[in-house]
Amino acid sequence: MKLNEHQAVSAPKCLLVPYSVHHVSTYHEWMQDPELQEITASEPLTLDEEYGMQRTWHDDRDKLTFIICLPLHHTAHGTTQRPAVRPGIDDAPLRMIGDVNLFLSSSAHDNSEDVAGEVSLMIARPELRGQGYGRAALKAFIYFILTQWDTIYAEYADELQHPASGELKWLWVKVHESNVASKALFESVGFRQHSDHADVFGELELR
Repeated sequence: MKLNEHQAVSAPKCLLVPYSVHHVSTYHEWMQDPELQEITASEPLTLDEEYGMQRTWHDDRDKLTFIICLPLHHTAHGTTQRPAVRPGIDDAPLRMIGDVNLFLSSSAHDNSEDVAGEVSLMIARPELRGQGYGRAALKAFIYFILTQWDTIYAEYADELQHPASGELKWLWVKVHESNVASKALFESVGFRQHSDHADVFGELELR
């Protein structure tokens, strides 16, 4: 999506920035890790292919993504010292942590304006897992989705000739049944297991 190409979300524990060209080389390095490939069910891409994927994320109207970074510095009173994010500095490679994404689709309801959103989150740097960054990013991302929903839906619906307004029916995630930490993370912000059993790929659905 293009709606967030000039927007960032700053929270006390994280900074979300739009996935931009200068992030691609670091993201590509992350995704050479077999563990991340397994966690995200991804195939390794060439660097050129990764640049192509970044363009796809920017242009496709059913996808919204942010890169998760370390938070901006704060004063003792909790206000940021700088009014704006400095591209290439506040989101430099060593400050990048992972990514968080939304995939929109028409739900199974009869009305085409009903939309469901699949959320995915990755903390790419092992040394930063389990420190609360994932939960902080997830909460900030969901807040952005809910407060910006009309704008998000407008971009999604424009190309698909959907009604002018639409409701977000639910957010959902798929988590492998063996990934106890990820399941606990999503449950900590309100997601609950929707299916009684894992699917044929060993994944559970939470909403």
